[in-house]
Amino acid sequence: MSAWSKCIWGAKVMLKVDNISLFYGAAQALRGVSISAEPGKVTCVLGRNGVGKTSLLRAMVGQYPISGGSITFDGADISGLKPYERARKGIGFVPQGREIFPLLTVEENLKTGFGPLKREDRNIPDDVFSLFPVLQSMLGRRGGDLSGGQQQQLAIGRALVMRPKLLLLDEPTEGIQPSIIKDIGRAITYLRSLGSIAIVLVEQYLDFACELGDNFAVMDRGAVKYACDRTNLDPSEISRQMAL
Repeated sequence: MSAWSKCIWGAKVMLKVDNISLFYGAAQALRGVSISAEPGKVTCVLGRNGVGKTSLLRAMVGQYPISGGSITFDGADISGLKPYERARKGIGFVPQGREIFPLLTVEENLKTGFGPLKREDRNIPDDVFSLFPVLQSMLGRRGGDLSGGQQQQLAIGRALVMRPKLLLLDEPTEGIQPSIIKDIGRAITYLRSLGSIAIVLVEQYLDFACELGDNFAVMDRGAVKYACDRTNLDPSEISRQMAL
């Protein structure tokens, strides 16, 4: 599999979220959140429902405007860019709930990832089918006829069609059968091994996150209240922080 060439970035930071705040009307959803992501590494954002994890990802992709702080991607401030402008720069997003097009075929869903690409790059990388072979066998089937796990694979495949430099995954294991969770875990491991893609994984499934993650942040009430890297990883402490 070689759609993305492997390279060594060292400690380069692909994404830097610096002290951002976000409001929904008068309600504050994010409170001074800072987080970063490096190529070849997985940054895991953990926490219970309603603590701001999805709001953080949607701020990263530009769906919600931030009211303070900054978001830097590949060395440039993107805080004021529209979502489609961020996609063109190489930010791929797999939203919670998958959000595939149920009446489009699998192939048509994958091709919606062509949007930010130059015309000469508008093809489906072989890696998509190597990672998720079921998609190739179902290219003519409507997205809405797939199982939940297959739809999740389709949503990830659609993001990979964009050749992202940064891949944002919002709870990819939610409601998914164990066999497909393993497939998704293997895909993330492979993408990390390329060394060219930074991955941010929002998750509540602690074992899955601990298996894949390099850096960890636990959120509560819109703020990061605990953070560590893999060398200091203590799953029991993360579990305790998530339960507080």
